[in-house]
Amino acid sequence: MNALTRFLHRLEGPQTLGRGPAFWAGFLVVLAGACAYPLFSDGYTVGNTVYFFTWIFMALGLCLIWGYGGALSFGQTAFFGIAGYGYGILTINFGAAYGFTFVALILAVALAALFAALLGYFLFFGRISGVFLGIVTLSVTLVLERFMAQTAGPEWRIGNARLNGFNGMSNMPPLTLPWPGGDIVLFPDVQLYYVVLGMLVVVYLGLRILVNSPFGNVLVAIRENPERAEMLGYDIRKYQLGTFVIGAALAGLSGVLYTSWGQYITPSSMGMTAAALPIVWVAVGGRSDLTTTLVGTVTVLAVFQALTIHGSQYALVVMGAMLVLTVLLAPSGLILALARLVARPFTRRENNNLRGDA
Repeated sequence: MNALTRFLHRLEGPQTLGRGPAFWAGFLVVLAGACAYPLFSDGYTVGNTVYFFTWIFMALGLCLIWGYGGALSFGQTAFFGIAGYGYGILTINFGAAYGFTFVALILAVALAALFAALLGYFLFFGRISGVFLGIVTLSVTLVLERFMAQTAGPEWRIGNARLNGFNGMSNMPPLTLPWPGGDIVLFPDVQLYYVVLGMLVVVYLGLRILVNSPFGNVLVAIRENPERAEMLGYDIRKYQLGTFVIGAALAGLSGVLYTSWGQYITPSSMGMTAAALPIVWVAVGGRSDLTTTLVGTVTVLAVFQALTIHGSQYALVVMGAMLVLTVLLAPSGLILALARLVARPFTRRENNNLRGDA
């Protein structure tokens, strides 16, 4: 019972918005609506929704690194690309039989996390922080993008997998579930939707537990005042490195899911524009909370896709304007500011009740 109590306490601790029966009832209603959604929609729209879901993992990872850890990183798309290419190379060479695509998923995410651990070691143990951390991570991302774009020759191959330079890799198999009656191929449709939705729920709840644990409390203390946290005896470099690796692994998961969803990946997924967009998603939603990051990412992605369809030349301009307005009008995030505004009457009523009881 004590372990269960601690578990529930961390689900709705002080580092995350949303607690009490009302919040979790709303969560279950939204989850039930998400589960029922494919019943009232066509396969194309459901597959397009999966596309949205694949990016949320990257945004949640950046929320952890930037919002809770205080380290602005432009490296999420680098880890996204490393895992995506890793999945492509593994599955093209070894196929999809016996559930190997899920083994490839784990190995590709581990590859992205390993690269992040190596990079993060030099960054955080080298005491690189602030704007310089952003510059270094952006430089690494752009170097990887330029390198992959120049691998078009026939000599650039790993086994049967050709890297194909700027054109990118294609024809890798989608995620495939072994089943007694025949393998289930998870094309961008209802089955993949439920698999990715389940992953998203697990990751979201797991991150809530993490940020409300002692690890998360120390992380927030480092964000607020790293010198004070270090004076209290915490090796802030280890916490920053751990956060960086977890965030990179989530970006890698996005990369694998995106690659298996579309069965392709190109170097442009690690370009300047791609590296900047996660910053917009997280900033608009509210980088200091997981729930607002999730809601903000889905909202901004929907707006971005609508703009791309009806006026692609304006899409990036609107995204940039949205980021500027967020910084000027609601630095904590538009969704987070709206959530606090809606919750203000309930908070005031709760405070009045506490004063009355006193």
